[in-house]
Amino acid sequence: MKKAENIIVGISIGDLNGIGSEVVLKTFEDPRMLELCTPVIFANVKILSFVKKTFESASMLHGIDHLDQLVTGKINVLNLWKEGVDLNFGVNDENIGKYAIKSFRAATQALKDNIIDVLVTAPINKYNIQSEEFKFPGHTDYLNEQLEGNALMLMVQDNLRVGLLTDHIPVNEVAKHLTAALITQKIETIKKALTQDFSIVKPKIAVLGLNPHSGDNGVIGKEEEEVMKPVIKKLFEKGTMVFGPFAADGFFGSGQFEKYDAIIASYHDQGLIPFKTLSFGKGVNYTAGLNKIRTSPDHGTAYDIAGKGIADFNSFKEAVYLAIDIYNSRNQYNEISQNPMKTKEKQEEKKY
Repeated sequence: MKKAENIIVGISIGDLNGIGSEVVLKTFEDPRMLELCTPVIFANVKILSFVKKTFESASMLHGIDHLDQLVTGKINVLNLWKEGVDLNFGVNDENIGKYAIKSFRAATQALKDNIIDVLVTAPINKYNIQSEEFKFPGHTDYLNEQLEGNALMLMVQDNLRVGLLTDHIPVNEVAKHLTAALITQKIETIKKALTQDFSIVKPKIAVLGLNPHSGDNGVIGKEEEEVMKPVIKKLFEKGTMVFGPFAADGFFGSGQFEKYDAIIASYHDQGLIPFKTLSFGKGVNYTAGLNKIRTSPDHGTAYDIAGKGIADFNSFKEAVYLAIDIYNSRNQYNEISQNPMKTKEKQEEKKY
């Protein structure tokens, strides 16, 4: 297994007019971070040196032109472009969006090629990244196309984990997307993620209903009775510890969520509003279900405070921590799965 200090964390720089570059530099100002991993930022060392000077950051940057030049224990910056880029903090700029995607696509390719071990993405603007070459709503959809598996947004903060049955679709289209096949896939994806990525042997999963009061037995909507309950019952009978559908309104306020290893919400705001209320800026967006590991902070570009030096970097730092933890957990899970007899022998040896 790779030693922790050799874990290569690839970082896509995101929207340079937002707070991404600020929180990245603030995260790695602490030299102890370089004992946990070796970062490589996909951007340009000149522009990051300008950002560093702007925020009076103590981060020491090491510019490289090729990934085979990266140095363990340094903040490596891969020069993806040579030309200068005009930054205007807080401004939505289509040209800046092109550089955000250039960084993201290069980092994704390095992840696919096993040059980096995990990917942490700084925030992008979903509007200014659109082009003929990139027609995806965001990071997750592109990664789902490029990598193996079925991507699922899982928001994480300590033991609170919230996944989604549907994510970036209009509210008036949610109901028609909630099919038995989709619900089954999402539950199985979360179960696998909890087992291999979070080392939970028998995870307990809660599912939130779509309608108020979880449909009130069909009085306020039939999705729970006709689609959700049959799927949950079938999976439970096969050994998956899945429960619900629960009425979403009191589920978090009553503390009921603490009884489960993960909660699956029916749609974006149903899950993310309570999550972000409870996570206090330390939440992480993890793309579960793929053969590679990607995390990101739970906030956006924050144009309103960009360039002011006041951005909170805790969510980005937590995203780095989580990526490393999942990398180690997944390696351990794979080792146990591939050689269960060896693991059993080790356990027997510990008894004597």
